[in-house]
Amino acid sequence: MTNVTTYQPDTPLRSTAQIASHPIHPMLVPVPIVCFVGALLTDLTYYATADMMWADFSAWLLVVGVIMGMLAAIAGLIDFLGNRLIRAQAPAWPHMIGNLVVLVLATFDALVHTRDAWTSVVPTGLILSIITVLILPVTGWLGWSMVYRHGVGVVR
Repeated sequence: MTNVTTYQPDTPLRSTAQIASHPIHPMLVPVPIVCFVGALLTDLTYYATADMMWADFSAWLLVVGVIMGMLAAIAGLIDFLGNRLIRAQAPAWPHMIGNLVVLVLATFDALVHTRDAWTSVVPTGLILSIITVLILPVTGWLGWSMVYRHGVGVVR
């Protein structure tokens, strides 16, 4: 019996959602990460300066991050549901759940940023941005381990 919790060269852990044999999920993931980190930085800058331009930047970054995050989540969910061997990998469930939490927090953060002036960022928007960005390294490490330790999406 093959152990599916560690990478086996003959184990088919290919990505289901792909374009020309390239997995879609890892292509999309960097965009929301950059947007959410950027939103935190612009929130901090708004907190320091009270210049409304920074709150507007945060709002746009959050909207783009949520949209691209949803697309990445759809591609990841297709991979997750499309291959039972991927679901069997230890990091798969916490990676998926953690990223869903990030998307829910970022969606609420984007809604908070629709308010006017100071209340669009301070304190709720800033707190949501901080929590969102603190979760990202954990889910990123889990995704990294799925690829580099378990061979998910690796074409040999």
